[in-house]
Amino acid sequence: MIKTYKISEISSITRLSIPTLRYYEDLGLLKPARNGNNYRVFTDKDLRWIEFISRAKATGMPLAKIIEYSKLREQGDETVKERISILEQQEQILHAQQQKIQTHIDFLQNKKRYYAQLQDSYKKS
Repeated sequence: MIKTYKISEISSITRLSIPTLRYYEDLGLLKPARNGNNYRVFTDKDLRWIEFISRAKATGMPLAKIIEYSKLREQGDETVKERISILEQQEQILHAQQQKIQTHIDFLQNKKRYYAQLQDSYKKS
């Protein structure tokens, strides 16, 4: 039997608000099944997809790109190349950000070394 979750349970597990989950559904990112009472019914597969969306957002990927990725995913395995391309683009953005951050870290470390040398020269005087 397939484990199912209510939207409140998914919200609790993923730490995404119910309005956010509904918004993702409005965007077409989520397509939960509905039960006889028309309540949303999520599965572990939906949960894994929500986790992907959250991780993609955490990398800074815009929702528009995630939607594009989602549409490709729905088309099946013949779109793997295009999906890899989207992931590679985001990876390049992250590497550029990483390089920029490293430049800031280097600046701070150099400034700290300068002050350490300055302190050493005062101690010797």
